[in-house]
Amino acid sequence: MIKNNNSGSFVGHLTELRSRLVRSFIFLIFLFVVSYIFSTDIYRFLVQPYADAVLAENLDRRLIFTALHEAFLTYLKVAFFAAFFISSPFFLIQLWKFIAPGLYKNEKRALLPYLVATPILFILGGFIVYYLIMPLAINFFLGFETAAEPGVIAIELEAKVNEYLSLIMRLIFAFGISFQLPVVLSLLARIGIIDSKYLRQRRKYFIVIIFAMAALLTPPDPITQIGLALPLLLLYELSIFTVKFMEKKENA
Repeated sequence: MIKNNNSGSFVGHLTELRSRLVRSFIFLIFLFVVSYIFSTDIYRFLVQPYADAVLAENLDRRLIFTALHEAFLTYLKVAFFAAFFISSPFFLIQLWKFIAPGLYKNEKRALLPYLVATPILFILGGFIVYYLIMPLAINFFLGFETAAEPGVIAIELEAKVNEYLSLIMRLIFAFGISFQLPVVLSLLARIGIIDSKYLRQRRKYFIVIIFAMAALLTPPDPITQIGLALPLLLLYELSIFTVKFMEKKENA
């Protein structure tokens, strides 16, 4: 009888998990359709850093596509990007509703801040890309243009719309995911894998790992790599402070 009850409870949990995943997927598809309807507006928003940099320099530039299907696929990518970005909090809510009934009250209080901090840090990473990193990177790359002179051919940027949008979307995801560092380190500290002393003693190794990760996640230019590494270093120091605060609170 106990075995049957456990089996039924396990099947019930799997059924609930499946229903929540299906619900999240349906919501993602719905947002994808809505995002595709407004894909032109989303495209203009993502292109605005490039447009601002070009207009600030009084340059006559454009974004091009070189294949018949390229623009269509680009709008699909933009729509999926927006849908995934917007639906992420909904997915976290569904995850929370699934695991919350099995947690004690103190465990719920301990886990809830992480669920709140995760989307906030992701959005913060996206904002840094959009308002700081991309303008700096665009101006950096435009600085390699060469004006036409007698006997010299002009070198001008003819950016492809697909490549530009892929770059900014990849950077937003890279920064958003990387900015989860305090959440990950705090969770590891809460379950006893690491502590503040461990983080302080191995700071130099983490610095190397952070710069290596920044080099892998960003294009091969110093602007985006340093732009990702420096905030991560600050977040690492914030993580040490957070873990130390948790330890004092537990020992009090």
